[in-house]
Amino acid sequence: MENIDDIFTGMKKYFDTDITKSVFFRQKQLTALETNIKKYEKEIIAALKQDLNKAPQESYMTEIGIVLEEIKYTIKHLASWTKKKPRRMPLSQFASTGTVYSEPYGIVLIISPWNYPLQLTLSPLVGSIAAGNCAIIKPSEFSPHTSAVISKIIKEAFEANYITVMEGDITMSQSLLQQPFDYIFFTGSPKVGKIVMTAAAKHLTPVTLELGGKSPCIVHESADIPITAKRIAFGKFLNAGQTCVAPDYILVHESIEEQLLYYLKKYIIGFLGDSPLTNDEYPKIITEQHFKRLMALIAEENIFYGGIGDAETRKIEPTILSKTTWDAPVMAEEIFGPILPVLTYSRTEQAIIDIKKRPKPLALYIFAKNTAWENEIINSLSFGGGCINDTITHLVSPKLPFGGVGQSGMGTYHGKYSFETFSHKKAILRKKYLPDIGLRYHPYSEKKLKWIKLFMR
Repeated sequence: MENIDDIFTGMKKYFDTDITKSVFFRQKQLTALETNIKKYEKEIIAALKQDLNKAPQESYMTEIGIVLEEIKYTIKHLASWTKKKPRRMPLSQFASTGTVYSEPYGIVLIISPWNYPLQLTLSPLVGSIAAGNCAIIKPSEFSPHTSAVISKIIKEAFEANYITVMEGDITMSQSLLQQPFDYIFFTGSPKVGKIVMTAAAKHLTPVTLELGGKSPCIVHESADIPITAKRIAFGKFLNAGQTCVAPDYILVHESIEEQLLYYLKKYIIGFLGDSPLTNDEYPKIITEQHFKRLMALIAEENIFYGGIGDAETRKIEPTILSKTTWDAPVMAEEIFGPILPVLTYSRTEQAIIDIKKRPKPLALYIFAKNTAWENEIINSLSFGGGCINDTITHLVSPKLPFGGVGQSGMGTYHGKYSFETFSHKKAILRKKYLPDIGLRYHPYSEKKLKWIKLFMR
C-alpha cells in the first residue's frame, strides 16, 4: 500500500504554493480532464461494459456525456464565479464596505460508488478543481475496470501532488478517513455515510453526503398514462435499477392502477424484448451478494411481471410487483435493483401521510395534469429533488442543484452548486479610518444607547 501520510503531506505542500488558486490554472486543469476523458472514451465504455454490462449509448448518456457537459459549463462560468462579491453594509456599519471571497478548502477526499463509477467520481472532481482544491479520489473496488481507467486518466492529466487516485478495498477507505482532510465528498449508502461522517467529525471536517432512500413516484388520475409508464420504466430500469434516484416504488391512484400496469409491461417489453435476460444491452447486478438480496425481496411478493433471475450472468428481469403493502419486506429498504412495487391510494391526504412516515427521500416524482395537486405534493413533502412528469432527468442539468435531505444526504452539487460546495466563503469588512464614531466605545451612556437603537433598528 502506498504511504498515505506521505501522499497527503506532499499534497498539502503543493496546495500551500497557492498555484491552484489561479483561475487560469483551474481552467487549464479542467481542459486537461476533458481532453483525457475524450481520449479514453472507448476504454471507459469497455470498462463499464465489463463492470456493469452497460451499453455504449447508456454509458455515454449517463456517464461520459454528463461529465463533459459539466466541464464545459464550468469552464464557461468559472471566471464570474470566482470574482469577489461586494455586499452593502447596514447603517450601523457606516463608512464600511463588505466583500465575500470564495477560497478553496484545501485537500479534498472524494469517495465514489460503483453504480455510476465514472460520473459520480468525476462530477464532484470538476467542482473541486473549479474551487481550487487538491484532491484524493477513492473509487469503488466493485467497479475495478472503470476505476483503473479513471486512475489512468488522472495520472496522465495531473501531477500526483495535485490530484491522485487511491484504489483499494475498505481498508484503503478506512486509512484515508484517518487523515485530516479539509473537505470530504461521499456518495454511497446511508449506512456507510454515517461511518464517513463519524470519521470526519474527529477532525471537524465538513462533508457532503450523497446518499439514497426510497424515492416515491406518485401518479395522479389526471396523468397521461402511456407516457407516464414509458418514463417510469426508463428511469426505474436504467442501469438495472441501480440508480440512487430511481423510482423506488409507485403510488398510483386506485382508479388507474390496472391501466398503468398494462403500459408498464408494454414498455418494458418494447425496451428490452420478451427475454431481457438475453438482451446484451441490459445491465447486470454488480455483485452476487446484491443479486441474492434482490431475489430474496421478490420471493414473497405478488409478481405482476418478470421476477426471473440468472445467477450466472447476475441479471434480473425488470420486475413489477402488484398488491404491495406498506409493511412488505420490499418496502423496508431502498431496493437498488430492477424491482418496482406498485401501491395504490384513494385520497391524496393519506398518500402524503404515508410518505411522511418514512425518511425523507433523495428524489420524488409526480405525474399529473393538475397543477394544484402538484403544488400540494411539493409543498407538503420534503425530498432532495425531483421531476414533474419525468424521472431521473433533474440530476442531469448543471443549472440545478442535486443533493439529499435528512437521511438521503446533505449538501448539493452540479454546476455552480459544485463550486459553492467546494469553496469556503470568506467575509471581509473594510472600514474607513474616518469618521470614527464613538458610540460603540466606553464609557457607555443612556444617550449613546438611544443612538445605537436608532441605527440598529
